Amino acid sequence: MRTILYPSKKKWESLCQRPQFGKPGLEDIVAGILQKVRNEGDKSLFELSEQFDGAVPGNLRVPHSEIESAGRNVPEKLRKAIGTAKANIEKFHRAQLRNENVTETTKGVKCWRKSVPIGKAGLYIPGGTAPLFSTVLMLAVPAKIAGCREIILCTPPDKNGEVNPLILYAGFTAGVTDIFVVGGAQAIAAMAYGTESIPKVDKIFGPGNQYVTKAKEMVQLDGIPIDMPAGPSEVLVIADKNADPAFIASDLLAQAEHGPDSQVFLLTDTADIIKSVKKEIQRQSGLLPRKEIALMALDNSSLILLDTLDECMEFSNLYAPEHLIISVSDPLVLAEKVTNAGSVFLGKYSCESAGDYASGTNHTLPTNGHAKNFSGVSTESFMKMITFQEISAEGLKNLGPVIELMAEAEQLYGHKNAVTLRLKSLEND
Repeated sequence: MRTILYPSKKKWESLCQRPQFGKPGLEDIVAGILQKVRNEGDKSLFELSEQFDGAVPGNLRVPHSEIESAGRNVPEKLRKAIGTAKANIEKFHRAQLRNENVTETTKGVKCWRKSVPIGKAGLYIPGGTAPLFSTVLMLAVPAKIAGCREIILCTPPDKNGEVNPLILYAGFTAGVTDIFVVGGAQAIAAMAYGTESIPKVDKIFGPGNQYVTKAKEMVQLDGIPIDMPAGPSEVLVIADKNADPAFIASDLLAQAEHGPDSQVFLLTDTADIIKSVKKEIQRQSGLLPRKEIALMALDNSSLILLDTLDECMEFSNLYAPEHLIISVSDPLVLAEKVTNAGSVFLGKYSCESAGDYASGTNHTLPTNGHAKNFSGVSTESFMKMITFQEISAEGLKNLGPVIELMAEAEQLYGHKNAVTLRLKSLEND
């Protein structure tokens, strides 16, 4: 990791740059995959699975009987842990449901909104080097709470063409409707356009590699909504002299082990903290099975010494981290100054791993600076708001002249006439 002492504010922007690992020709490759799936349907999915995953599933759709029995292959203690996490996620996301009151904007003019779930939600769950069954809970639970009619899940096959039982079990407990064995950009294409087996969905959710991310960006141009722009995972820790260096190092390494393109930051006003954290990183990294991956991520990461904690907070808001850990004596003071972050963890015991798994908050969060203008996934992500209005005769008399004047000023006389006719009918009555 780079150690940077008291950088001037002119350099902050450059220090906030994320690592770039763009694959040459990525857009053309993904465009070709999307078109192939649109043209050839299921047939293309088998071919692309063999090409990119080195395995061909026996069937695209996992039989319901296999999903329902997956729990037999999951240890009882882990099933209980998943149950606890699911309950907490449900509790937090159910609290996000709300009914809005009717507002009378003018006497006789009533306006309100109604929340309606999207019909079909498409969830993408990465396979890769780790079965992310926790992401199944983070996406399927709020989709179920929102009331989505269908919850479709796509995930890549393992080397045997099968799905990890943990993903199947999580999908079963969270209420997923159907699970399909297909990954990568081809899975995004299948959910975006539909094939003989996989239905076209109304919105696509979930993280993935650069192929998946690019595919989500491109199908969005065809009018298929997605949850948010996504990229490699990241964490920023703000620490003062009372922070625990071992805890900080563990949080940095936890995020770094996601992948070589992850990025982690430590911001502090205390030089000794940097020295201690460096030692802890060296010690703890040697104990990690994914040490090599973590060390590659650390090459893109920084330990930064600033003058004050307020400056640390200012830098953090500029960076807009996916995860922000505030490990200082009074974290609530700094928390009030957070304007850009995906999810915030307050105090030395609030490790980012808690949010990843079981505290109840969602871990599907904006990365790559998108926390400046996007929120993480929530129950509302699976819903749409429909506005209603009801105007009485009294309301039209009160508001009609305003509408007529505005419509005439925009030279939209049809709009004006729709009001004028009604007002005249009221006069005649």
